[in-house]
Amino acid sequence: MIREAIVTTRSLEGEPHIAPMGATVIEGGYVLQPFRPSRTLENLAATRIAVVNFTDDVRIFASCVVGRRYNVDVKKATYIDCPRLADALSHDEVTVERAEDDPQRPKFFCKTYHSEGHTRFDGMNRAKAAVLEAAVLVSRLNMLPDEKVDQEMAYLAIAVEKTAGPDELEAWGWMVEAVAEHRRRRAS
Repeated sequence: MIREAIVTTRSLEGEPHIAPMGATVIEGGYVLQPFRPSRTLENLAATRIAVVNFTDDVRIFASCVVGRRYNVDVKKATYIDCPRLADALSHDEVTVERAEDDPQRPKFFCKTYHSEGHTRFDGMNRAKAAVLEAAVLVSRLNMLPDEKVDQEMAYLAIAVEKTAGPDELEAWGWMVEAVAEHRRRRAS
C-alpha cells in the first residue's frame, strides 16, 4: 500500500525541505523512493532521517508539484532532529535502515521511530483525492499524451465541481494552470 504524504527532511546544515511523496508501507515503516535528482534524495542520504507527514491540505501537495509559493509552517519533530509539518494531522518520524541504489529512484528502507497524532481527521472529500490525482498527472506531463491528461482532468473535475471547498478549488486551479502553462511552453 502506498500512502500519499508530505515528507520533510533537512540538509546537514539544518535547512528544511518538504516534498510530496508516495510512502510505501512495509512492516515497521516505509520505503521512500525519491527521484534523481532531488533535495529529498540528497537529504535522506546525508542525514538518514525524515518525517512522513499526513495532511489533508491538498494545497501543500499542489504547490510543491507546480512550484508555487505556499506558506507551510514546520516545527521540530518530537524525537529526531528533523522538521515536521506544524499542522499535520499526524506524523511518523523515521530513520533510514538501509538504501538500495538505482539510477532513477533509489529506495530508502525506513523504520518508524515514533508516531504521533495531532488533530482529528474530519473525513473524506472526493475533491481532495481529485487534486492529488491531478498533481500526479501534472508531475508527469512530459511523459503522458495530451489526450490522456485531458481525459483524466475532465473526469477529476467532476469530483471537484461536486465536493470542493475553497482550499480544494484553489489547488485545483493551480493544476489547471500548470497544464495550460506546460502546453504554452511546449508550443513556443
